[in-house]
Amino acid sequence: GQLPPRVYAGYSVYKGKAAITVEPRPPEFSSLGSGAFKVSKEGFVLLQFAPAVGSRQYDWTRKQIFSLSVTEIGNIISLGARDSCEFFHDPNKGKSDEGRVRKVLKVEPLPDGSGHFFNLSVQNKITNVDESIYIPITRAEFAVLVSSLNFIVPYLLGWHAFASSVKPEDSSSTRSNSRTVDFEWSR
Repeated sequence: GQLPPRVYAGYSVYKGKAAITVEPRPPEFSSLGSGAFKVSKEGFVLLQFAPAVGSRQYDWTRKQIFSLSVTEIGNIISLGARDSCEFFHDPNKGKSDEGRVRKVLKVEPLPDGSGHFFNLSVQNKITNVDESIYIPITRAEFAVLVSSLNFIVPYLLGWHAFASSVKPEDSSSTRSNSRTVDFEWSR
């Protein structure tokens, strides 16, 4: 068994002042010893913002990143045309450098209703960075983003691994023990 090649995929939007890439990151699994596995850490979506340095040129060495949890993704998916949301992250929370890095992601409707602004503000007292990168996302680009996020959420939760592990022969052995399991819908 050779492992299948790793595949990287994402969605990018390029605008006059900045670019954003959106990339899923897989969940982590841990072995239970019985040969089974469980999700030990949910996957997430990595947002990377890069400022423009010229026409169609972006400085990815100055990129700022923001990781969206599954619940934060749910917030973005559920946004209407006039809705907004805001997330605060401290990458060093619980560590000695807590409070030294502050990231705020705001997703707000454009004034004319034609899409949303994505604005990432990063204050890093360790590297002396205070930067705000914003990018307007059109309604069409936002629709592609939401569709992609809707698709990827079950994978971030590890449900694909569960679904691919279910075999037809498993259900017959489960059913033979069904007297010991009190299913809610059989009451």
